[in-house]
Amino acid sequence: LDAALADLFERRITFNQTLGLVVESARASEPRIRFAMRPELIGHFLHGRLHGGVISATLDAMGGLALMVAIGEKHADENTAQVMHRFAKMGTIDLRVDYLRPGVGEHFVASAEITRLGGRIGSTQMRLVNDQGALIATGAAAYVIS
Repeated sequence: LDAALADLFERRITFNQTLGLVVESARASEPRIRFAMRPELIGHFLHGRLHGGVISATLDAMGGLALMVAIGEKHADENTAQVMHRFAKMGTIDLRVDYLRPGVGEHFVASAEITRLGGRIGSTQMRLVNDQGALIATGAAAYVIS
C-alpha cells in the first residue's frame, strides 16, 4: 500500500508533481511531505518568497495524504486495490490557512494530524515549516472521504 500511495500522491496527482511534493513519511503517526524551493514557486519576485497558493495547496495535499494513510490503516484487512478505490471520492470541502511567516527557505516540510476520521467526513490540522524549522503556516481542513 505504501508504494501505491506514494505513486498516487507523487505521480498520478499531477498537480502535486508540478509542486514537487514528495512523500517523506507515510506512517500514520507522522505523515510528512517535502518540496524544494524553485523559481517557479516564487510569489514575491523581489524577496523570493514562496507563493501563498503553493503554501495553501501543499497544506491541502498534506491533509489529504494524512487521511489516505489513516483510511489505509483503518481498512488494513483490505487489499491495496480496495483501499486505493476508497480514495476515488475524496475531496476538500473546507480549508483554512494561517500564514505566519514569509515562505523563505531552501526546502519545506509539511505534516498533519487527523482530528476526526468519521464515516463520511475527515478533518485534519496541518503545519508547514522551512528548512530551519520555522513555522511558515498552519491549516485546518475537512474532506469528504466516502
